[in-house]
Amino acid sequence: MGCASSAPAQTSPPAGAGAASRPGAGGGATAGGGANRATTGNAKGSKNIDYALRLAKFEEESKIKLLFLGAGESGKSTIFKQMRLLYGPGRSEDDLRMYGVVARSNIVVAIKKLCILCNNLEMEGDLDTESEEEGALGKMTVREAYDELTAYLVDKKVPPPPTIDLEPKGEGEEDWVGLNSTRAGLGANKDAKLCVALHESIRIVWESKTMQKVWDNRASMNIVDGHKELLDQVTRIASPKFKPTKRDVLVARVRTTQIIVEKYKIKGMKYEMYDVGGQRSDRRKWIHCFDQVTAVIFVAALSEYDQYLAEAAETNRMVEALELFHSVINNIAFSNSSVLLFLNKMDVFKEKIKYSDISAMEPFSDYTGAANDFDAGVKYFKKKFKDRLIDDELNDTFIHVTCAVDSKNLEFVLDSTTSIIRSDNLKRSGFLMAD
Repeated sequence: MGCASSAPAQTSPPAGAGAASRPGAGGGATAGGGANRATTGNAKGSKNIDYALRLAKFEEESKIKLLFLGAGESGKSTIFKQMRLLYGPGRSEDDLRMYGVVARSNIVVAIKKLCILCNNLEMEGDLDTESEEEGALGKMTVREAYDELTAYLVDKKVPPPPTIDLEPKGEGEEDWVGLNSTRAGLGANKDAKLCVALHESIRIVWESKTMQKVWDNRASMNIVDGHKELLDQVTRIASPKFKPTKRDVLVARVRTTQIIVEKYKIKGMKYEMYDVGGQRSDRRKWIHCFDQVTAVIFVAALSEYDQYLAEAAETNRMVEALELFHSVINNIAFSNSSVLLFLNKMDVFKEKIKYSDISAMEPFSDYTGAANDFDAGVKYFKKKFKDRLIDDELNDTFIHVTCAVDSKNLEFVLDSTTSIIRSDNLKRSGFLMAD
């Protein structure tokens, strides 16, 4: 997509204020000489102010402003977090504790939805069969663990079991994450405590053969794909010694409801990056970020072709992304901005197409590629997005297939992206010849 800087960039800062002219030579200290010195001082001060204003304008115009847009749960906030990992300062301990609470909360939300889905699919009998096959080994069976989770998380007819102590047990056994994070919110704190209390039941149910089959049907419950990784690590995450890693921070999902701004310096250039909520209710806030945007990075999840919006259950998520992309890329506010498309969650897409046929979804019944052909699927959706353009052309250079939680993949893509943005910016500003 062709792009232009919001204002022509300069190749170097404005020239500094020169030395003030000296009064004419000769003569003694006269009244006129004093007036001249006062005038000269005022002129010098005016030049310094003018220079400072021109320098501030240059810095503002040479700054690259990136806006991340996309539908909810597309992974744009994860890419935004990757930017900080690659180019920004490390996370504070307060940040890590907040993400620790969120990771635990995500686990409880995911397993609750899976238990409901298991019931909806009428697969509870499979849990009974699996429990019988295990035999009595002096441990909780899959069905017993499932019933416990259903009682505490789904039916909510009983309080947390009194045998479970959520408070620190003694010196040196304090939970590093802590039992409360004001930044995470009341709901997340409550769920995090349940994760600690019920982690063994969660582990048993999650590792069952039955629940793995239920997981393959997760699209109908809008269960976040990335939470599989958290469920796999529930014992570690529920441990008092748990301290979130960089990977945990990336995978933990916090819904973006406010405009988040980060500033970085990458290869000598100043970047200002904006992340905004992708749900329909949050999009009215986007307009506040549209002013003088250098580039828009639109993020769409490849894996969401068989999923529906949480806020509009009848709307396919990929259809929503395509329509949103159409409105963004053809918006007059971005006529002078680069637009880059990130087709995200390629890892989930690659796994999902093995059992979820693209052409089986009504909006994409025209798909003619092989059911499990990754390259054919990517090519198909690339064309779907290109078809949303009206007068412009989206060159493949501006399209990237990404995995937001893969740091190496994102580092390569983001390095390429920043180079493209800088080059396109300079071309449109007239400092580089267009190809």
